[in-house]
Amino acid sequence: MATGLHFGPAETEHDLLQIIGLQRKNLPHAISEEERLEQGFVTVEHDPALLAKMNHPHPHALAKDGDLLAGYALVMLRSFGQEIPVLAPMFEEIGSIPELKDGSWFVMGQICVDKAYRGKGVFQGLYEQLRLQMQGHFSCVVTEVASRNTRSLRAHERIGFKELRSYPAPNGEHWEIIYWDWK
Repeated sequence: MATGLHFGPAETEHDLLQIIGLQRKNLPHAISEEERLEQGFVTVEHDPALLAKMNHPHPHALAKDGDLLAGYALVMLRSFGQEIPVLAPMFEEIGSIPELKDGSWFVMGQICVDKAYRGKGVFQGLYEQLRLQMQGHFSCVVTEVASRNTRSLRAHERIGFKELRSYPAPNGEHWEIIYWDWK
């Protein structure tokens, strides 16, 4: 892991603005096809007000190098399931998965590591921070990854995520719903 990194919760408006900035640099239209295949990408661009709303009562997990954002993992409770239309199919699919019927789960809404910090343990550190913050409230974390985002799928598998379901979304993207069980 990179030295000088600190993992913790998103606490300030500046933290949230840095998330938006890093997110915008990693959207599919902001990077080349080659980079999408090799480095992965994020799919959703969050509205700053919604991102702030999602940060309560459970804050997003951050990796910081001093004041610089090295990466983030977003917390998305089920109550936000209809707030982002492109994610509605995911919440619908999750609701029909037998392994998640107990309801003690939340969605990791997006994870992103700045290019300068990739391969330095930030991804794993973000998930460890997320577990530290959330394990007392939930038994597992669920997320979805685009099937074509093979780097992200492999990284999640190394953390301990297991596949629950694959499905095609109305927008033509094919998704893998995966979860990390903390029980």
